[in-house]
Amino acid sequence: MNKREKGTYFEELACNYLKENGATILFRNFRCRAGEIDIIAKDGRYISFIEVKYRTGSKFGVAEAAVDLRKQRTICRVSDFFRRQNKITADAAQRFDVVAMMREDDGTVHIKWHKNAFSYIPLNKASY
Repeated sequence: MNKREKGTYFEELACNYLKENGATILFRNFRCRAGEIDIIAKDGRYISFIEVKYRTGSKFGVAEAAVDLRKQRTICRVSDFFRRQNKITADAAQRFDVVAMMREDDGTVHIKWHKNAFSYIPLNKASY
């Protein structure tokens, strides 16, 4: 399985998990010039911008730790574009989540949905 196929497979697992837990998937792999968001979902009153991360074991750290500040900024910029494109006001309920998956040695995949994994980073206040 190549990297793209693996990404698609784990995003599909994440979507199934989110749906089983009450979310409605709005978009997958939403792209613009600023970057990409893996999943955009509706969870209750929230529009949730979701990054999916997968790791095989914890040798190189937990999956959710891979969503660093740079990736968070990218997700925030793409969410800005999405909201403008869809005429969603800045005061609408939104959240930035991470779905982290880890495969154990026995093949079991553990999935954890981190709601509010990080806060919105305004463009003019991003620190470099």
